[in-house]
Amino acid sequence: MNKILKPLLVVLLVFAFTQVCRAQQNFLNITFYRVYYGWAHNYPQDWLILRRFENNGRDYLLMVNPQNLQSKVDESSFYQVKPMTLDETRTFFKSTPYEKAISSAEKQSVNIQDAGIERGMPTETGISLTADLCPSHKPLDRRIFTDMFNEFKKVEKPAPIALSVSGLWMLTHSADLEWLKKLRDEGEIRITWVNHSYNHRVSKTAPLKENFLLEPGTDMNVEILSTEKLMLKNGLVPSCFFRFPGLVSDQQLVYKVTDYGLIPIGSDAWLAKGQQAQDGSIVLIHGNGNEPVGVTDFIKLLQSKTKQIAQKQWLLYDLSSTVEDEEKQGQ
Repeated sequence: MNKILKPLLVVLLVFAFTQVCRAQQNFLNITFYRVYYGWAHNYPQDWLILRRFENNGRDYLLMVNPQNLQSKVDESSFYQVKPMTLDETRTFFKSTPYEKAISSAEKQSVNIQDAGIERGMPTETGISLTADLCPSHKPLDRRIFTDMFNEFKKVEKPAPIALSVSGLWMLTHSADLEWLKKLRDEGEIRITWVNHSYNHRVSKTAPLKENFLLEPGTDMNVEILSTEKLMLKNGLVPSCFFRFPGLVSDQQLVYKVTDYGLIPIGSDAWLAKGQQAQDGSIVLIHGNGNEPVGVTDFIKLLQSKTKQIAQKQWLLYDLSSTVEDEEKQGQ
């Protein structure tokens, strides 16, 4: 190999390895984790800052790309940073898909159930799959993932899925979480990690207006920020999305969530409740072992689309692209 090219190749490989490590590191000593709004710039990209924290003496930012809604964590020293208030940030990024999506979710905040963004463009030939991981004593229903990447491995790899993860599930299912991360690292699936609250409390007797996160005394800092910190400690990058436990909220709660910079995601196809998936649907199933009917229905849906999948006529869509399409639909 050319004497000049060989050292250059080594430098590039080291740089690539460093970038991967930065993207997937586990933050085990997080301190001063807080909501922090602003603008970060590293040519040529502008980023919207959602959080700031320290880990082992270094300062980090949790940021979202306002154009494609992808999030990342990086050291603040790599960026030009300008702190802003929430209102200043939303004004600064008002023409971006991120701000339009979060505004759209706020406009759909009145319903006590299923507020937020429910579906993408009906012209999409496929769905966005979301699986909720609520607290459960049962193991992860791995059929979702094995069947999904077996169907799509020849036409769409990695296959995208959004996992709405609760803090208590992460604490009690470390082996399942490691298995999911292994699939991610091997390129079988591409995961969007959605905040699903920390405790996910639910009462069998309380009315909806006092249930789930509407339970009196709920601390949203714990429910949102503690979940994000636990994600980071486990090597997960929190997305800019949030799913309400039970899909239950009210208008005030929706605005509390958007004040954290998060976009509420609902569903128009909760399979276990008999709702049928249409093109463009945000499909909801539970992967925590508590709702096998929904998982079975999803597998039947995949089997019914085998031919279309093979011909790339029915695909899974990344949640971020679906939200962008939904925002365009409302224009």
